[in-house]
Amino acid sequence: MHQSTVATRPPEPDFSAITTDELHAYRDAENRYRASDAARALLGEPDARAAVTWQEIALPGRDLPVRVHRPAPTGGGGAAARTGLPLVVHVHGGGFVGTAAQCDWTNSRLAAELPALVVSVEHRLLAPGSPLAHAVDDGWDVLRHVVRHAARWGADPARAAVFGESCGALISALTAVRARDAGLELKAQVLVNPVADVTGTMFDHPSITEYAHTPTRALPQLRLIRRLAVPPGADARALSPLYADDLGGLAPALVVVPTRDALADHGRRYAERLRAAGTPVRLTEYPGARHAFLTLPGVEPQAGAARAEILAFLGAALAG
Repeated sequence: MHQSTVATRPPEPDFSAITTDELHAYRDAENRYRASDAARALLGEPDARAAVTWQEIALPGRDLPVRVHRPAPTGGGGAAARTGLPLVVHVHGGGFVGTAAQCDWTNSRLAAELPALVVSVEHRLLAPGSPLAHAVDDGWDVLRHVVRHAARWGADPARAAVFGESCGALISALTAVRARDAGLELKAQVLVNPVADVTGTMFDHPSITEYAHTPTRALPQLRLIRRLAVPPGADARALSPLYADDLGGLAPALVVVPTRDALADHGRRYAERLRAAGTPVRLTEYPGARHAFLTLPGVEPQAGAARAEILAFLGAALAG
């Protein structure tokens, strides 16, 4: 989980035929790259106005790393960190690959500009024996832990939000549902290019067909995600926000959809279901942007506009 300074990006494997050993080797190499200085040209530099550190949270049966972004202390003499900050629990995308470090560009700016405590979950990645249910538990357990121990973290438990991209947005959406059911009030949820359906209808949406192999080879990766996410006998509907029984009474949502994305219709349909259930929702489409564009400011010109929209949305929702 520690950032390295030099790394080489591995070649993309054949996701349709990848073995377990190959999956672990690929994601280890890819995550080393994403956490390296070499990746900053694509992923963007963290904001110098934020302090970024790794910490571990003791959760039931496991210790889980989180990447913590705080507004940097001002003044000399080792000024104390700020307290009473709004809380944003973030979940990175990738599913079977990915690391919280790949999202430093956005999260450090949210920490500095809101300002807020941003806790990014290094959740268990999808693999044989590590299904989506484990990652969903990680997102929820981190939110619950930080809220319960808010004073220790310097956070205001009455001003909390969740935020995620892709598979991380799926985890964030399910976390918002669990928070409502547990009586934990969230002020907002931000879902960027979300996966919303891991049932048998996951691939039936028109955008999946249109962008299956361009601008990236999305379909083989999505098939691998579904195969790893939902083991035989698991309830795929329980892991699919699109099919949640009740989407009423949830935190107001911002759903961000890049249009050149196989998952674009997942986001659109989920926003429709939220609206139909009476949950306030804003759906914003970014024409021509591709999947994961928010984490690629070095090559995706609309990343800056999306980050500004997320900042404004969370700023309004989390205002003291």
